[in-house]
Amino acid sequence: MRSVELDAKTSSAIASEGDREVPATRRSRVSGIDRALQVIDHLYETGAPAGAYAIAKAIGAPLSTVYVIIEDLVEKNMLARNPVGSLWLGARLYHYGLAYARSLDFMSVATHEMHDLCREAGETVQLCGRDGDHMLVLAMADGPSHFQVASRVGTRVPLNWTASGRLLVGHLPEAERIELFKRCARTSPTGRAEIDAKTLSDAAGGAFQERLSIQVAESDYAVACIASPICDRSGRCVATISIVLPEQKVFSDENHYTEHVRASAERIEKVMGWRNH
Repeated sequence: MRSVELDAKTSSAIASEGDREVPATRRSRVSGIDRALQVIDHLYETGAPAGAYAIAKAIGAPLSTVYVIIEDLVEKNMLARNPVGSLWLGARLYHYGLAYARSLDFMSVATHEMHDLCREAGETVQLCGRDGDHMLVLAMADGPSHFQVASRVGTRVPLNWTASGRLLVGHLPEAERIELFKRCARTSPTGRAEIDAKTLSDAAGGAFQERLSIQVAESDYAVACIASPICDRSGRCVATISIVLPEQKVFSDENHYTEHVRASAERIEKVMGWRNH
């Protein structure tokens, strides 16, 4: 009976607001869902419990309509009312969130973003992860130019050779980073990769804090890489997303690429639920 009551009340409230040519029953259904989402979104975005009056004012809805919707959401455990009468997200939403989180596949989310970044930047984009003392190319989207990238999917290179390699260990404690680089740092083919463990540790920590790492011709001649970390809920760098491009482009328009790669890493974290919106 509750749903009938909701439809009847919201129908009259919306009839004066909506397009009169749309059937009343259709207006009622759409409006009921939209209003419920507005209530839930408001609580989520503010991050604090609120009363019905404050919610109605914030979303610009009639108080009578909001009261009916709130009561229905509380009854269905979508909202919860605390002892002082304020409303907050209910346990049912928590269970929905858990189910959604379980359904997410990191590589699917990251690969989708990788291809979007490739189109935006017009350059080759890679997803990289850590494999022990090495950086591993997990996925790759080729840019539209004829510029060839030697590191294809499955390529493993020492962590000290790449921008991504430094980010992948940047979250570790300093002492652990130093010991790791003492063990795994190798001279690169170009001879330009840093091999001093303390210098590498400082660079890794700084790059991780800046959420940006840039390397130019350290592993391959005339090749540059601009990378940003993808961090899980605990703050650990689980992967990186990077733009691989000719080194002269880095110096000509660095900000353009850095903004794109940072934004892509953040979007992946948000979709995975690892970053606050």
